[in-house]
Amino acid sequence: MLHRLRGLLGPDLAIDLGTANTLISVAGEGLVLNEPSVVAVEEGTHQIVAGGCAVGRLAKQMQGRTPGSVTVIRPLREGVITDFELCEAMLRYFIRKVRRHGWGLKPRALVAVPGCITPVEKRAVYNSAHRAGARQVLLMTEAKAAAIGVGLPVGEPVASMICDIGGGTTEVAVLSMSDVVAAESVRVGGDALDRAIVDYLRRNYSLRIGLTMAEKIRIEIGSAYPLEAELVDEVRGVDSISGLPRKATITSEEVREALGDPLARIIETIKSVLDRCSPDLAADLVDNGLVLAGGGALTRGIDRFVTEQTGLPARVADDALSAVAKGTLICLEHLGQWRKTLESSDDDV
Repeated sequence: MLHRLRGLLGPDLAIDLGTANTLISVAGEGLVLNEPSVVAVEEGTHQIVAGGCAVGRLAKQMQGRTPGSVTVIRPLREGVITDFELCEAMLRYFIRKVRRHGWGLKPRALVAVPGCITPVEKRAVYNSAHRAGARQVLLMTEAKAAAIGVGLPVGEPVASMICDIGGGTTEVAVLSMSDVVAAESVRVGGDALDRAIVDYLRRNYSLRIGLTMAEKIRIEIGSAYPLEAELVDEVRGVDSISGLPRKATITSEEVREALGDPLARIIETIKSVLDRCSPDLAADLVDNGLVLAGGGALTRGIDRFVTEQTGLPARVADDALSAVAKGTLICLEHLGQWRKTLESSDDDV
């Protein structure tokens, strides 16, 4: 009864604080918010435009289309907070949006973070979440959350492997008996894939495009493995020499070439984690393979690419985009089972 009452007055929140998107789930309700991690502010200030509402989707719509007086900022980069004040404001806006009422206890928040963040970066997450309205902040790694979210048998004495390709980082981990056996985090993700496309077009076509256009190209014709029928798309940008707008035609083969370097770094990370596994766990993975999650896992043919490069069977999770959010929510709803594996701030109450 006490637990139900506390949930009514201040529901617990599971937060996937991602570089590209923030997802918030409420214990007992499921996923209730999925918005871009962006904020639009007045130039040179931290004053959010549109009466403080230019956060998330509204700010994303403004990206690349604002006058000089407005700047669209992403408070996180490569999985870590780069603008503390704006991250706090963004989180406060999202938390207020998901709470049914403004009264009652402050919510307890379980936040998924990259495995590569430093103690200083962890403290930034604690502080931002506390100031945004959380009474208690707990942290768990995105790799473990993703593994739980896709339904891997992490609690059994058998190796389970996850590769979560997010917006700012890629998290690779092998888990067994509810704990991480080997893990590595590399600051390469969807953003790095988009920047690779931007650089390719600038070098080969003398065409300047924005990250939004690069993301569109990656989604529409990008691939990690040769396609049966290669695709073609039209790109719009600015000529680097004349400074005038123009179009260019690019093929999926060219996009695949552009994505080569960041994809190679992801493969190196997978191999590095495998190298730290015991022979018995590695033997499990020969049959069980690995699961790909995150937005980057939706790149065409990436499962076949990983299988070819590592020799392990790979598959893409059914709901790759929300794997971390689902896993974080499961841990929150079974906190007694997972509490010992989570980190918490010194000033938790």
